[in-house]
Amino acid sequence: MAYTRQQLKQDKFAETAKETVSWAVEHQRTLVFVSIAAVVAVVVLAGGWIYYSQRDQAASAEIGAALRIYGAPLRSPNAPKPDYLSFTSEKERAESARKAFQQIEDKYPHTRAAEMARYFVGVTALEMGDTASAERVLGQVADSRATELAALGKLALASVYRAENKDAEAIKLYQELVAHPAVTVPKSTAQLELASLYQQKQPEEATKIYQQIQKDDPNSPAAQAAATRLASLKP
Repeated sequence: MAYTRQQLKQDKFAETAKETVSWAVEHQRTLVFVSIAAVVAVVVLAGGWIYYSQRDQAASAEIGAALRIYGAPLRSPNAPKPDYLSFTSEKERAESARKAFQQIEDKYPHTRAAEMARYFVGVTALEMGDTASAERVLGQVADSRATELAALGKLALASVYRAENKDAEAIKLYQELVAHPAVTVPKSTAQLELASLYQQKQPEEATKIYQQIQKDDPNSPAAQAAATRLASLKP
């Protein structure tokens, strides 16, 4: 039986980009939702990324097509193939999306569309288990002069470091994001990620961060997530 992921409407992207979700602690597919939401939020909130020239309109359309591949539903390998785009595995989907985003980066060099595509090339490489390529590409994104995209690059790069057991490098990036939050990566998101890294080996540090999140904004989704994780830390 085919199954689909939650459909994200464009008018919800900016709001979703601010939600506090943890790729490392929850499920890898969470990063898919956050990535799409946050990058489109960059376009919506920052403005001026995709200009209204004919070339950039074409680039924008191709970004949209690549995102549809990236967000396509999965189906059981034994299920009949539906009349809409779908894939039988996350790896198959990531491979197809990565190819589409790479083509955009190659076709529109030195444009914001190419920068956006590069981010997704790195994310899909991570989803495919190609951490070496993910680290290289996301490192470039993290160094972008576009603040909101650079923040996303750092967040995803930290996930790569965690997959490679490079905790010190991941901690450094999370701390940078806490000190310099962005629309795409709010302070509370970075705090939750940092706490999730500490949770297994340094639960005392995780506890401090969760308590700080609750103190800063008690009614926020981040505070609710922190409360849930705090409860799991208690013996």
